[in-house]
Amino acid sequence: MLFALLTLACGVAQGPQAPGAWLSAPDQVARGVEFFTSTDPTLVDPAGPISVSLLRLDPTRVRLSSLLSNDQVMYAEPVLEMATRAKSLAAVNAGFFNINNGEPIGLLKVAGELVSDTPISKGAIAIWSPADGRTSLAFDQVSARVELHALSAGRSVVVPIDGVDTTRARGKLMLYSPKYHEHTDTAGNGVEWVLSGKPLTVTAVRRDAGSTPIPVDGLVLSFGGLELPEPLSLLVPGVTLEVRRTWTSVHGLESDRLESADHVVNGAGLLRRGGVSLTSWDVEKFSGTAFIQSRHPRTMVGVDRMGFIWLAVVDGRQQVSVGMSFSELQRLADRLELTDALNLDGGGSSTMVVRGKIVNRPSDAAGPRAVSDAIGVSVR
Repeated sequence: MLFALLTLACGVAQGPQAPGAWLSAPDQVARGVEFFTSTDPTLVDPAGPISVSLLRLDPTRVRLSSLLSNDQVMYAEPVLEMATRAKSLAAVNAGFFNINNGEPIGLLKVAGELVSDTPISKGAIAIWSPADGRTSLAFDQVSARVELHALSAGRSVVVPIDGVDTTRARGKLMLYSPKYHEHTDTAGNGVEWVLSGKPLTVTAVRRDAGSTPIPVDGLVLSFGGLELPEPLSLLVPGVTLEVRRTWTSVHGLESDRLESADHVVNGAGLLRRGGVSLTSWDVEKFSGTAFIQSRHPRTMVGVDRMGFIWLAVVDGRQQVSVGMSFSELQRLADRLELTDALNLDGGGSSTMVVRGKIVNRPSDAAGPRAVSDAIGVSVR
């Protein structure tokens, strides 16, 4: 009995053991960071060639950050370059994006600032990663919208925003932050309001000019067209405004927690939440079932029952690795004993960087794909 108690105590002191034989022996990248690989053909059904790269992260030892390509919303950049500039020990690609201009598609909050909103509830993770303490993640299907509230000529004005840090469309109202670019990158045939200071104040109105510089202490409001609807015509120099964000979650993640998160990263396909696997993704409004049912390269983030954070990249579209469907990703989540898991962007975007090197085999023939954002890992 005494021997059994001593054995149990030693096991607790040493922490959880490495996962089973289907994984390689761990490569100790740093304290709290372990790298694994797996080529177990039974990870897919029917069995086939597969190659998976995985990182297991101790949340008390690491910090996670959302990395932007070129440190801005516009354009795209390979994960390796993002990780190098941020001096991240490791990184994986993260959210979905417009491949033509690099702008995120879906929800993205970086260092406390919302840089991409969406009216559609998509799988997402909220990240709290303090300089001291424990990194924590919350998983849900989330949407967010932004409104401007102002008082002009004694009238209360509410201005709904059609998009944050995204290309302006005719008849639509966009809001641009300093993280977007040095200017709005807009053509003429529009009206733009420069907002700066605390409280935010309209300091200038530019008509039919375009590419308005974005103040470092403010924002730019941009409307596509010269004929303004009434609420916008009331925004004149000197009017003060307040930005209000409305968060909506499907599974009960509280708005104040999303508001307080350091980062919020979008995916497409919440695979598991609170130990329960999802079987329907209707709320996420995928275009067809092929995205769910077909095998593709995949990137996944999850948390296991011991609280460890896992980042996984599954190679695909190659003879040496067929990729995974959603059900096979959930099989991988089972093997890792994940209580929560989210499918991130995949396909040619799926990339894992460790110690300044790409450790998986991205599927694009041209080489690692440039992406909009990544999740970076640093050690405390």
